[in-house]
Amino acid sequence: MSRTPLWTAIAEDLRSAIAAGRYREGMQLPTEAELSSRFGVNRHTVRRALAELGHEGLVISRRGAGVFVAGKPPLDYAIGRRVRFHANLASEGRVSGRKVLALTERRADEAEARALRIAEGAMVHVREGVSFADDQPLAVYRSVFPAERLPGIGAALARGTSITEALAACGVGDYVRVETRLTAKRANAFQALHLLIREGDPILRSVSVNADASGAPVEYGHTWFAGDRVTLTVAPD
Repeated sequence: MSRTPLWTAIAEDLRSAIAAGRYREGMQLPTEAELSSRFGVNRHTVRRALAELGHEGLVISRRGAGVFVAGKPPLDYAIGRRVRFHANLASEGRVSGRKVLALTERRADEAEARALRIAEGAMVHVREGVSFADDQPLAVYRSVFPAERLPGIGAALARGTSITEALAACGVGDYVRVETRLTAKRANAFQALHLLIREGDPILRSVSVNADASGAPVEYGHTWFAGDRVTLTVAPD
C-alpha cells in the first residue's frame, strides 16, 4: 500500500491552517525546529514541505528571519498629477485605511520652507501616520502644511479627515502634484516597526510637493513604502 509522504502531509496541514486564518498575511510560521518537534520529523522533511508551499506562492522565506505567510501581489500605485490614496487603492480593488501617529505644530526647517516657499521658521502643521491596504501596512507618511497659507488646517487635520477633505475645508478645492522624487532606502527601526518589516529591509521613499490651482504649494510630503508591497507607476494623468 502506498503512503503519503510526510512532507506532503505537513504541507497540507500548514496549507489548511493558512486557509483557516490561523496564520494570517505577514505572520511568521513556526521555526523549522518547532515544526520538526511538532510533527516528529527531521528538518529536511520540514524544509521540503515549506519549499512546496513557497512554490505555490503561499509563503515567503526571508533569509535570517524565517518563513512568512505571503501577502497579495504588490499594489500597482499610480503617481500622477492628481494622486489620491483612496482612489488609487479602490482602482485596484483594495480597501484603504489610515492611522494617525502624530499631529503637531512647529517651525519649518530649511527643506520644508524651500519646498513650501515660506520663510524658514514659519509655522507649519505636520501629520504623521501609517497608510493601510486591506489592513496591511503599506506606507509610513509625513505631510507638512503651511499654517499661514492654510488657516484652519490644523483643526481640519485634527478631525481625522483625509488630506483632500482637510484642504477642501481650507478652501483648496483641487490640488496637483508638481514634483516627485523617488529614492530606494533601507527601513529604520521606526519604519520597520510600523510596516511590520525588519530594520534594513528595502523601502521606497517618495518626496513630493502638491500645489493649489494658483501654483502655491499646500503640502510637502514624505512617504516610505514597504518595498515588496507596492509597484510605483509614474505616468501623466
